[in-house]
Amino acid sequence: MALNFNQYATEGNTFLKDYTKQMNLGTDTAKGGRIFTAIMYALRDIIPPEESLQLIAQLPMFIKGIYVHGWKLRKKKPKVKHMAEFIELVRHHDGPAAVNDFEYSDEVAEKYIDNTFIYLRKYVSQGEMEDIRDGLPKRLKNMIFSKLTFY
Repeated sequence: MALNFNQYATEGNTFLKDYTKQMNLGTDTAKGGRIFTAIMYALRDIIPPEESLQLIAQLPMFIKGIYVHGWKLRKKKPKVKHMAEFIELVRHHDGPAAVNDFEYSDEVAEKYIDNTFIYLRKYVSQGEMEDIRDGLPKRLKNMIFSKLTFY
């Protein structure tokens, strides 16, 4: 099987432009990329590695690369039981840009999180999203399905 890196780059750029548009960020694909990456990193921190592998099996190559970049399997997962804690984890993964990207508003951050999971439905099956949801703490389950519609 030949790898076509140019194709992955084209698909990744198309994804990033569309995601940025869906997030109402105008044409700021750098901000869109940081937000998407921070949310995906926070998700992988709180779900079991086995679930991460099942998730990335459904993702296109360019998203797989984002998801696994810098991934270290840890025995101890961060204790995230509430949306505020998940938002803080997302901000942590966004680093210094979090102030600009998520402002100081948990509402903005939660909107971006909701919209990201809705957007992921283009790539991830309903069954896999349900598996991820089932593994989340009770108060985070709405993160996956609060406004989720299935295509």
